[in-house]
Amino acid sequence: MAAVVLVHGLYHRPEHFALVAERMRAAGTEVLVPELHRGSLPADTAAVQAVVDSFQEPPAVLGHSYGGSVITGLRGAGHLVCLAAFVPDVGESAAGLGGASPGLQAAIGPEHDGWTGLRPDRAAGTLYGDCPEPLAAWAVGLLRAQAPGCGLGIPEHHGWKRTPSTYVVCAQDRAVDPVLQRQMASRCTDAREWQTGHSPFIGRPDLVVGLLRELLTANAARQPNGGAPTGR
Repeated sequence: MAAVVLVHGLYHRPEHFALVAERMRAAGTEVLVPELHRGSLPADTAAVQAVVDSFQEPPAVLGHSYGGSVITGLRGAGHLVCLAAFVPDVGESAAGLGGASPGLQAAIGPEHDGWTGLRPDRAAGTLYGDCPEPLAAWAVGLLRAQAPGCGLGIPEHHGWKRTPSTYVVCAQDRAVDPVLQRQMASRCTDAREWQTGHSPFIGRPDLVVGLLRELLTANAARQPNGGAPTGR
């Protein structure tokens, strides 16, 4: 069975991927959406690595925004999908690459013990500005506080240098500069550009599902007798 792992970004939860996960599962794809918020980039990466290692064959792994830093550090993925995501090279962090836009920074407010949260009124327009209002409200309601320092984490491994990868630039993104996205996309095997905001898995889940199905089909066709791709 084809398998996909979906990796969310800062302040988000696995439930934000519900619209994509439900459609992929309905088509017969196994989908796992691990919870991050483990306190650091290494801990988040280890949590996702354990999920990747649980499959008999390498899954496709999609990382959104900060989730790109997480999936950069993985080993054993069959294909990496970077959705408006950070793609750090040696010595780089998401924050060092450019981090949050001024609009997203303005939405961040202090919480307890150095944690931060997003102001709902500002988060809606920055993260979900092109989404239907009911969906945007639903997504804002799921947001949670974030531990400090994750965006400063530097991956120890750089899987995109050896694993086939596809970058999706979100050209109307208000959270991560599309110019920066295009620069990071040049590091990947393939790049696409969508006229969407930062969160197409909310506003345009059909685009995300279509891309994942396309990549899974292409990867399966390249493997003799349905065998698994190499790269572990």
